[in-house]
Amino acid sequence: MWEYEHDVETEATPEAIWRLWADVERWGAWNAEIEKIEISGPFAAGSRITMTPPGDEPIVLRIAEAVEGELFVDEARFGDLLLRTTHRVDRIGHERTRVVYRMEITGAGADEAGPQIGPAITADWPDTMASLVELALR
Repeated sequence: MWEYEHDVETEATPEAIWRLWADVERWGAWNAEIEKIEISGPFAAGSRITMTPPGDEPIVLRIAEAVEGELFVDEARFGDLLLRTTHRVDRIGHERTRVVYRMEITGAGADEAGPQIGPAITADWPDTMASLVELALR
């Protein structure tokens, strides 16, 4: 298994963060790694998100879990590998919120493939999360 986690603290409310997450069609406003994005239904477990990075092939994500105002989990399969990303928002005090992204890569070959592909996938998380919380403060 390969894992990585990044978090940021903000004055943005969990509700403001959730609204941005739930508005999948507008993720490109705060995530520069999205050229095109579509969702197959509501922002809920079972829906599929098709995300196309600039100059790359579409990636299909499945929402595995969604708890309004708290977290959502998306999963992508690449052969025997499962890439599972948890997006969580925690109220940590009066007017303070922590936003946490955590990726786990599991499956046959994850110990070898994870360190090769994981850092490339998560490299933009600090910038993406900074843009997310900045937009949530508006």
